[in-house]
Amino acid sequence: MDIVVRSILLAFSFVTAVSAQTQGAGEIKGADDRFKADILVVVAHPDDEGAVTPFLARASYDLHKRVAVVYGTHGGSGANNYGREHAAGLGDIRELEARESCARMGINNVWFLDGKDTASQDVLNSLANWGHGANLEKLVELIRLTRPDVIITSLPGVFIGENHGDHQAAGVLATEAFDLSGNPVVFPSQLAGASAHREIYLENLQVWQVKKLYYFPDANDEKQFSGTGPAYSIKEASPSQNKPYWRIALDAATTHLTQYPADIERIQKMSDAEVEKLMSDPDAAWWTDPETLVFGKSYYPAKATDDVFRNPEGEPNRCLGLSDKVQRPPTGTTVKLGGAWGYYQSFREAHCLNSLPVADPPEIAVMAGAQVYVPLGIVHAGNKALKLQLKVEAPEGWKVTSGEGEIALPAEASSEMRVEIETPTRTASELKTGGPQEIIVHARADGVPAGDIKLRVQLRSHALPQ
Repeated sequence: MDIVVRSILLAFSFVTAVSAQTQGAGEIKGADDRFKADILVVVAHPDDEGAVTPFLARASYDLHKRVAVVYGTHGGSGANNYGREHAAGLGDIRELEARESCARMGINNVWFLDGKDTASQDVLNSLANWGHGANLEKLVELIRLTRPDVIITSLPGVFIGENHGDHQAAGVLATEAFDLSGNPVVFPSQLAGASAHREIYLENLQVWQVKKLYYFPDANDEKQFSGTGPAYSIKEASPSQNKPYWRIALDAATTHLTQYPADIERIQKMSDAEVEKLMSDPDAAWWTDPETLVFGKSYYPAKATDDVFRNPEGEPNRCLGLSDKVQRPPTGTTVKLGGAWGYYQSFREAHCLNSLPVADPPEIAVMAGAQVYVPLGIVHAGNKALKLQLKVEAPEGWKVTSGEGEIALPAEASSEMRVEIETPTRTASELKTGGPQEIIVHARADGVPAGDIKLRVQLRSHALPQ
């Protein structure tokens, strides 16, 4: 028999056999239960899961919940303090470190998006460099595949602390996916039903509505989040593992050798008593006790401090904050803080997160001697051209290099600009004792007051670019 004909017949027989198995057996397959998750953790880089590993250990080992983790990037722009590998090579290593870390807590289902590790504090930079739309689609797909009841992710907001834009981007994508994964008109090719033949493009998933959304903070002062969500002791001993939850989390963290080799090797040489003493020191401990999860929202009515898995059913929540808000054009020109801060104001309103903690006044930490930027968003009354007058109050020794004075703005609905200020260098002792300082930008539009914009700035010896 001709080899081409034989190949065609074999292929036809295979397809027919598969079709008979799937269509003629009198049974419709359900979702693959191997990937069902109770909790889906969405973070930016390998090792970011460590922010919530005491709670994940509790959930996995003693509450018998299935946990899965999604990383937005492979961490290729991170440091390698253990070997010489960088970029994609480092990302490959960090992926292995993350998988081993999760496995030590009984977490086997781990996925990676295709975001590019982006070293800045601006969430908008990270979203742009990640490929926002493509990775949002992928995250929605993973939610529909894993069908979690709870998502835990980074807090999307700007606080004095590390303020990594990638961390915030993970929180943004997770929030958007929470709202989109249950919508049947969002990414419909993921939902298309099975056809009578083998289909390689349509996924045959189903919509899935996550029940609760929680965040973990990334700020120096975690006490400010007390009472914003459920709190869990990290010192409590796991009944199944016979060790405190912080210890399980610490054992899992020791896989991240590219990031913390000196700390890990030092801890591994300590006795149990020495390690316990170290982790009892508030200034040296890796986790705050109790561990607080910031409540984002719940699909069904729930209190912020309810247990993570308390999910009363009922009529789905409505976003009352938005339904009561009437959008009216301003009667005068207004000037507000723009950039990531302005974005987050719109983000919280759009996703019904109006009770989410916000730094007031807005704040950020930058490296001493670097420039600090104050982005401004100007809404024009009547879409008219105008002249904007800006006067800047800055701490002594800080130098305004751009943005002060009178600026002519074109006729449009809104404009964006920024004030740039050069910060002074500081010694280590000065940085240690110095607290945040305040910048105030006084704005007038055609001579009429249009707003006073405040920004608290903490100078540091090291910080990501703003």
